[in-house]
Amino acid sequence: MTTNAAPVGGPPSFRIARLDDHDSARLLADYEAELARHGIVLDRDEGGGVGVEEMLAPQGVFLLVELDNTTVACGGIRRLSDDMAEVKRMYVAPTARRRGVGRVLLARLEDEARVLGCRLARLDTGRRMVAALTLYKAAGYRQIPDYNGNPHAGHWMEKAL
Repeated sequence: MTTNAAPVGGPPSFRIARLDDHDSARLLADYEAELARHGIVLDRDEGGGVGVEEMLAPQGVFLLVELDNTTVACGGIRRLSDDMAEVKRMYVAPTARRRGVGRVLLARLEDEARVLGCRLARLDTGRRMVAALTLYKAAGYRQIPDYNGNPHAGHWMEKAL
C-alpha cells in the first residue's frame, strides 16, 4: 500500500477553485458517475449536499490537485460551526489512485480547516466506499453517529485537528 509514500512522479500542486469551474465540474461529474455505480445519486438538498458558496472563503475552500501537469483530484472543506469543518467532495481520478494523492489532499484540507480556525473535522462516506474508509481511518478519523442526515452515507467520522 502506498499511503505512506510520497506521490509518484513528484509532489502534487494545489489550486484553489470554485465548484463550478471547468476542471472542478469535470472531476465532480466523474465523482458523481462513480457514486452512481455504487447506487448513490447526489441531491444538493439532502444531508450531504453542498453549494458553491459554502466552498468559498471565508466559509470554506475547494481545491484541485495537479500531478504530472494533469488535474487529478479535488476536495473541499466547509465550516459547519466556529470550530468545526467538514470534508466534502473528495475525489481522486482512477489514474492517480494508489499514488498518495488522496493522503496529501486530505492533509491539505485539514490544514485549510485549521486556517479557518477549526479544531475538528468531520466527514461522511458511503457504505461501499472501502478505499475512502481505509484512507480516513489511516488518517486518524474515528466513527461517530450520523451528524448530517445524509441518506447515502454509511459512515460518519471525525478527527481532532
